[in-house]
Amino acid sequence: MTEYEQRYWKEGRLVAGVDEAGRGPLAGPVVAAAVILPPNTEPFLSTDSKGLSKRKREELYLLIKEIALAVGTAVVDSSVIDRINILGATKLAMKRALRDLKYPFDVVISDYVNLEEFNCVPLVKGDQRSLSCACASVVAKVLRDRIMEHFHRVYPDYGFSSHKGYPTKRHRKAIRKVGISDIHRKSFKL
Repeated sequence: MTEYEQRYWKEGRLVAGVDEAGRGPLAGPVVAAAVILPPNTEPFLSTDSKGLSKRKREELYLLIKEIALAVGTAVVDSSVIDRINILGATKLAMKRALRDLKYPFDVVISDYVNLEEFNCVPLVKGDQRSLSCACASVVAKVLRDRIMEHFHRVYPDYGFSSHKGYPTKRHRKAIRKVGISDIHRKSFKL
């Protein structure tokens, strides 16, 4: 899982992995994270955040924060998603997360999204092929889940704590019953 990082680490270059959580939901923000691992970090995870239990993600989140040289995060809310579209909002969040690192890096490995202003390697299934990218996936997912659990307390009718804003039957039923909230993406088919 460090094949891509090793290429750069051997040259003395630092890699920032970047990924997002929240492109598909009907409500809530898109959250991006960027992670720079120390060169030659041994793989300690073998899949992206979606293949892990909540408990395991939380454990890995703490480990990543402990061992990473830097972690950057960014949140782009639903009103911006509606204004610039989900791909534009995803790129914006990723760029902001990279800038939030406040640590020098040479190469970016992303989960398929090309960030033109960076020396970027957009890997298909990057969060399953790059440790740095997988770590960013975990951080972004944990933070977005926490945000949606907060929104569950603000908007309890939607059940955000269980589906995190994704288009489940329960979520769509709640929208039909009570309408949309301020955090719903009005540009998405609800």
